[in-house]
Amino acid sequence: MTRSDIPASSLATRLDAVIAGALAAERIVGAVVTVLRDGQPLYSRAAGFADREAGLPMRADALFRLASVSKLFVSVAALALVDRGRLALDAPVSDWLPAFRPRFDGETVTITLRHLLTHTAGLGYGFFEAEDDPLHRAGVSDGMDRSGITLAENLRRLAGVPLLFAPGTRFSYSLATDVVGAVIEAATGMTLPEAVHDLVSRPLKLAETGFAVADAGRLAVPYADDTPRPRRMREPDLVPFLPGLAGLAMDPARAFDADAFPSGGAGMIGSVAETLALLDALRRGGEGLLAPDLVAEMARDQIPALAIDGSPGLGFGLGFSVLRDPVAAGVPETGGTWRWGGAYGHSWWVDPAERLTVVAFTNTALEGMSAGGRFPADLSRAVYAGLKDAG
Repeated sequence: MTRSDIPASSLATRLDAVIAGALAAERIVGAVVTVLRDGQPLYSRAAGFADREAGLPMRADALFRLASVSKLFVSVAALALVDRGRLALDAPVSDWLPAFRPRFDGETVTITLRHLLTHTAGLGYGFFEAEDDPLHRAGVSDGMDRSGITLAENLRRLAGVPLLFAPGTRFSYSLATDVVGAVIEAATGMTLPEAVHDLVSRPLKLAETGFAVADAGRLAVPYADDTPRPRRMREPDLVPFLPGLAGLAMDPARAFDADAFPSGGAGMIGSVAETLALLDALRRGGEGLLAPDLVAEMARDQIPALAIDGSPGLGFGLGFSVLRDPVAAGVPETGGTWRWGGAYGHSWWVDPAERLTVVAFTNTALEGMSAGGRFPADLSRAVYAGLKDAG
């Protein structure tokens, strides 16, 4: 469905204004935004440019480097194996990865699949460190560069870095989903791309989401925040994240590198439509992909006693954040809303109480990223204001 197919409404007017404003202010280069309610489209629009320099408009079926949206697909693949009895949430990861035994305080500790999926394992991310901190010294890849190493080698290096804390005692967003990818490989005997296709893409009939580019002509060019307007990303690039930290090592050419290791946390390519298909299947209770009780477990706040630094009002489920307190978080979404995004400029959320599924992909890092830019927050306010206007 294109924008012209949707009747004029307050929701459409408000969302059009948010998108137009972000494009006019050159905070984003292009975007695809779709809103579903009860699985039916309330709004869908592609706007701006897929390639600004070439003058190519964004298209509704554009493909994007998913960055951390990959975590959604890989987390669901892991839970599909739990559903089949081939993995267990609270068994030691070393049952499947005997060599992966990070240490805390000089002692080997037990890390479980639940720890990994909730980012309470004690692992870190290089972009949360300064350039001379342990993950950088060990040469650990965050999964968006072209490191030239294998997944096994990256995990070997990661396991050699002391944990930040004892598993289960804190939350730290991390490379944990890359470890989940390796667990999936060990449990299935498949490569991670094969396993995600078998466990997620095939049941949902997803044809273009994976670890390789399905159609290079539809892959949106990525841009990075800059003044006076976003700049086209370099190959490779270092995108500033927070002052004093190393930044995000990103290489758009990784999407075409057949030898790049499959990063479960950041390595996939996909579209708005297929991400919507997965999210809405989960919203409806799993629909043969996962048992309803596992979907409920995925969407339950798994860390009620822990805080997420810098994100008041948020908890975390098995693969994405769960809204605990809308007032503390400063958002219009309903408590229990699931949300995440990706560093290449993406956001998504599911509000089960309102029966809403929303996906907004841009090609602008970090402005389009959930918890990173203004654009996702503006979209959220517009959606709920439009729904309120409609009664």
